[in-house]
Amino acid sequence: MRDGISAPSMQRTITHLNKFDEHELFLLKKRLDLVIAVIIICLSALMIRLWFLQVHKGFEFKEQSQVNRIQELRIIAPRGNIHDRNGDVIVTNRPSFNVVLMRGDNPRDEVIKKLARILDLDISIILDRIRAGADTPKYIPIRLKEDIDWKTLVYIENNHFNLPGVRIEVLPIRDYKYGDLASHLIGYLGSINRDELEKSRLNEYEGGDLIGKQGLEKLLERQLRGERGRSMLEVNARGLEKRQLAVQQPLPGNDVYLTIDAELQKTAEETMTGKAGSVIAMEVNTGRILAMASTPPLALEEFVGGISQKAWEDLLNNPLRPLVNKSIQGQYPPASTYKIVTALSGLMEGVITPESTFTCNGIFPFGNRKFRCWKKSGHGSVDLNRAIAESCDIYFYQLSQKLNVDIIAEYAKKIGLGQETGIILEHEKSGLIPTSAWKERTYREKWQDGETLSISIGQGFNLATPLQVTRMIAAIANGGDLYRPQLVEKIVDPEGEETGIFSPILDGRMTIPPDILSLIRKGLVAAVNGKHATGEKAHLTTLTVAGKTGTAQVVHLSQVEDIDEENIPYKYRDHAWFTCYAPAENPVIAVTALVEHGGHGGSAAGPVARQMLMKYFNITEEDEKKAVLRKKQPDAT
Repeated sequence: MRDGISAPSMQRTITHLNKFDEHELFLLKKRLDLVIAVIIICLSALMIRLWFLQVHKGFEFKEQSQVNRIQELRIIAPRGNIHDRNGDVIVTNRPSFNVVLMRGDNPRDEVIKKLARILDLDISIILDRIRAGADTPKYIPIRLKEDIDWKTLVYIENNHFNLPGVRIEVLPIRDYKYGDLASHLIGYLGSINRDELEKSRLNEYEGGDLIGKQGLEKLLERQLRGERGRSMLEVNARGLEKRQLAVQQPLPGNDVYLTIDAELQKTAEETMTGKAGSVIAMEVNTGRILAMASTPPLALEEFVGGISQKAWEDLLNNPLRPLVNKSIQGQYPPASTYKIVTALSGLMEGVITPESTFTCNGIFPFGNRKFRCWKKSGHGSVDLNRAIAESCDIYFYQLSQKLNVDIIAEYAKKIGLGQETGIILEHEKSGLIPTSAWKERTYREKWQDGETLSISIGQGFNLATPLQVTRMIAAIANGGDLYRPQLVEKIVDPEGEETGIFSPILDGRMTIPPDILSLIRKGLVAAVNGKHATGEKAHLTTLTVAGKTGTAQVVHLSQVEDIDEENIPYKYRDHAWFTCYAPAENPVIAVTALVEHGGHGGSAAGPVARQMLMKYFNITEEDEKKAVLRKKQPDAT
């Protein structure tokens, strides 16, 4: 060829190049296939992941999305009102505005700082409350501060855009229209604890709920509580409310109507201001409690937002024992009120008659001891009527020697002593009526005859509650019927329908012959209206009152007999009793007053009962003055 390249050389070169291209193409194709395979694998993995997220986990993510978008708020049901027998509201509800933080919202530091300033709380307290609420359900908000004032409420509402996740929760809380009236009967509320939460049925309670802790608030919890509602809110990404999606209104609790007369209860508590003790008024023919005061009362308002540790310790350490419902838990020697039982025992056993007399010289020697009468000079020759009226101890000492402790105990129990009355309230004490078998069982000792003397006048081992003594005197008034003390008259639902009506319950009857009953009653009338009546401080000219005084020794007489009562330390002073019924001719009401360490029953407890009777029968001091004047005027005929 002209260029010097032969044809065979050219052919060999072309052949070599063709072989090279085929090899490169083969390698390129392999690489391309690998890339395509990788792409396919990646796409397949992506598709599988998308399927997993959208199909397999789609419902779960949808729920989470809704949780983040929708918040559920509880609406607490208003508790039912508590009324007195006349329909007057004693306890109702008022709104409490609480600052809460919705769970799931993580407040920024600046929000927490703002809240600390607005609520006047340390930042550490707010953080502690947020941490404490971490384990409870998300729909239960974290309560940061309760019952805020109006100024704080308005400020938060006006600045809610700058406080994401912060809400104002409106809760109904108890409002006591009569202050601390009947506090031991009504009781109080408190936050539900873990044990109570675990015992609740059908998840009816949640953390943070208020529940009855004492008194009728606890015992009638299911009737008073109602059913809570719920509100569904849509919120934005910042936790701010956009709109309300749905609401289920709460169902208010039932109203409870008590047998208590609020005004009579108020009188009972006012007459005991500054004193410790109990005042009870009861219908003698039904057992309905018209008033039941235990003093000092509980400060119910202190329990509304949760009582402080200091306030609770003050209650525990108060020597007047405000936490004790003295009407049913206070156990005291019944003192001379028990002479009703001893007299009844003697008459029923036939060992005395109305004419039987004993001589009282002020001292009754027995064995190596000398038992004294409260009247040091003695009463002279005393029959039953005078013994009851003037409360002669030595008459009953001598009568007890014709009986024995077991016979006296038998009649005491028949008339309701030494046993619970069955009232609805919790922790009622049964008192103590001793017997020879009881002492043998308790002390491994035989009963001594000298102990019967002390028992006969309501001292020694004898113990009774004011409610037991009230039921005893009511049984004398009504002829022997023992009614169960009743506090609740009816329950009414939110529509006004009566869902429960409570009728009187007759628990027993002591059969007392009319002539014996008449003798006891005459003695009780003389004890208030007689010439030397020990209960003269309870006397009313416009109303015939029948009653009995009692002075229960706290320490043995010999320790303080030569000391003026005012100089005796408070804790060693006698307890003062007075129990009565009226009108004596046709009894309708029984009243008992017990003044702890009050001294003599007639002077300390008698005036309390008198005020109760005047209030119940609408008698004024002016009415009494006019009646006294009329009585002094000579008969015009």
